[in-house]
Amino acid sequence: MQEVSHSYLEELNDTQRKAVTTLDGPVMVIAGPGSGKTRVLTFRIAHIMNSGVAPWQILALTFTNKAAKEMKERIERLVGSGANKIWAGTFHSLFARILRVEAHRIGYPNDFTIYDTDDTKSLIKEIIKGMGLDTKAYNPNAVKSRISSAKSNLITPKAYEANADLMNYDRMNRRPKIFQIYDKYVKKCLRAGAMDFDDLLLQMFKLLYQNPDDIKSKYQSQFQYILVDEFQDTNFLQYEIMKQLVKYDGSKENICIVGDDAQSIYSFRGATIENILQFEADFMNVQTFKLEQNYRSTHHIVEAANGIIGYNKRQIEKKIWTDYIGENKIKVIKALTDSEEGKRVADLIIEQKNRFSLENKEIAILYRTNAQSRVFEEHLRRQNIQYRIYGGLSFYQRKEIKDLIAYLRLTVNPKDDEALKRIVNYPRRGIGKTTIEKLVQFADDNEVSMWQGIPNIELSKRAQNLLAGFAGMIASFRKKNQGGINAYDMALFIARKSGILELLKSDNSIEGLNRVENLNALLDGIKEFVEDDELGDGENPLEKSLSVYLQNIALITDMDEDKGNTDVVTLMSVHAAKGLEYKSVFVVGMEENLFPSFMALSTPNQIDEERRLFYVAITRAKDLLTVTYANSRYHFGQMRFNDPSRFIEELPPENVDSIIPIKAKPEFGEPRVLGGIKPRLKQRNVLPKIDVSGFVVAAPNEIKEGMKVLHMKFGEGKVVSIDERQVASIHFTQLVENAEKRIMLQYAKLQILE
Repeated sequence: MQEVSHSYLEELNDTQRKAVTTLDGPVMVIAGPGSGKTRVLTFRIAHIMNSGVAPWQILALTFTNKAAKEMKERIERLVGSGANKIWAGTFHSLFARILRVEAHRIGYPNDFTIYDTDDTKSLIKEIIKGMGLDTKAYNPNAVKSRISSAKSNLITPKAYEANADLMNYDRMNRRPKIFQIYDKYVKKCLRAGAMDFDDLLLQMFKLLYQNPDDIKSKYQSQFQYILVDEFQDTNFLQYEIMKQLVKYDGSKENICIVGDDAQSIYSFRGATIENILQFEADFMNVQTFKLEQNYRSTHHIVEAANGIIGYNKRQIEKKIWTDYIGENKIKVIKALTDSEEGKRVADLIIEQKNRFSLENKEIAILYRTNAQSRVFEEHLRRQNIQYRIYGGLSFYQRKEIKDLIAYLRLTVNPKDDEALKRIVNYPRRGIGKTTIEKLVQFADDNEVSMWQGIPNIELSKRAQNLLAGFAGMIASFRKKNQGGINAYDMALFIARKSGILELLKSDNSIEGLNRVENLNALLDGIKEFVEDDELGDGENPLEKSLSVYLQNIALITDMDEDKGNTDVVTLMSVHAAKGLEYKSVFVVGMEENLFPSFMALSTPNQIDEERRLFYVAITRAKDLLTVTYANSRYHFGQMRFNDPSRFIEELPPENVDSIIPIKAKPEFGEPRVLGGIKPRLKQRNVLPKIDVSGFVVAAPNEIKEGMKVLHMKFGEGKVVSIDERQVASIHFTQLVENAEKRIMLQYAKLQILE
């Protein structure tokens, strides 16, 4: 065997090196922000390969295709072209790859369709309508969320119906028939030979669990080493699948997880922090390595992050540190209004660009909710600062793209009802809504797919002829596709013969030209897929069929798309910022009920997750961190007054430009002690109790400067001034902190006392 150089190990610090070279048995790597997590993961895989393990015996699970691609590229630089043969990808893409081979074992065709979010919602809407249910009570998004949650927790429709807690919750929300919708949805998907994203996990678990002696044993033997990136973001079902795949062989349960409990922020997607907190209890003899040196951020930012996360009770103990001192402390900016907040952020961006020679692309504005972007966009435009909103409409969500892909999907799998419904009358061929509804009903009544119903349904002669013509066209596509034609030639043939390309080209408007360009870009992407020489599993070249192409694009996320690298300031939600870094970061809207969100104030666990979210936000910054909040902002057309976020109060004062008082850890008793000195506690307002029985609201034009007034929330006060916009400054005598409030008289609801 050729001698392998391990010189790459010299690039690692001691803890990183141990995490890379400890190969046998369960390993947990707790990777703080900026600690070289990706390097450890890729070097570890390279080291496994250099120890003699074949690349296709390594399973590396990630959360984006982009992360998997970058991982392979890094490994290839270390060990050569064999990196292409590693099973590296997202949970969904790799499990879909296995299911393409094994799906027939659980009652699905191997060429099953993957339903995206729109397909799922469309099918749920159809079921709700067919059951005659109120679409307001049975909101399709809410129903979809319940079904997704059930699948992610291994709850079948029958188990759902038997679960008293789930049924009671649905009854309380006036949706007692969700379990019936769930049952119909599962049956329809199976009849259509389709799996949604949740099914790619659920059916993978079912495949392994129901076939322990052959299928499960087969993949346990193949995957000698399993590695999981961002383990704190896994849900219950993903972890259960991992446990099924790990080969239990004495002490050699070769699973390595890499993650950070302090960055667990996706519970709304089903992720559970319990997975990483319980890992050491689930596997015997776990070896844990903590990557605590931060190579990204300055000392002030790292210490602020430590200070913030210290308020969370349930966590894996660690102390992040850095050699990077840095001169700039954290700025905390208080604005009177959200508009002023937007202006001050834009002004400071100009200042930072001039003072520190920053480019736009080195700056990010992070907010808790996407709705906050508007005011920052306005002020960036006024300052002529180029920016982009991270996210927006995905390329693959555009109508013309989804239309052609629906044709491709139906060609591969004619039982795909959602694809058929989308294009059966596009381009228009005279097949009306009534005909489609009758076909849907016929398929339901006979428990067949719509495609199977076309030759058997009784309709008017005209309607039958139109449906037969459509079916004949799809059948001709299928016949051509079965002749070994590649994905690009097939897609181009369908785009022309279906009439889509001709229809779009007939529209000479700017929008029409853009749609043609988009369709051409899709075809270019398919061409690139066909000409890509990347190998598949190390033994057979990756197929270039339409079926494999559709599987690939069905799993693309917004994060995977190439957004370009233009010089723009980035605006995005904190959730979207995870994994990114910028020289200067603005964390805006830091107010109670906004960050932390008012929806998270009910339980300590939810507050902890909001605090982890703030931790993620501030650790995106390398050199400069600015935290801003506004005393007031419009909310549903009304001026709302806000207290600064509790997280601002928790920032260590020695790392902030102006000393911010620290409050006690909420619900956990004593305040922190910094340097042996107990910090001054910030006094919180105790709002007065008002007798509502005698409260009389004065008309806005009756309120004058100097009057004593009574407010339902803030108690007695004196009107200090009223500006030209009829916004009154009122000093409330019973408030300890922020005693002066600015309130728009139109919405103030004040009683005149004298």
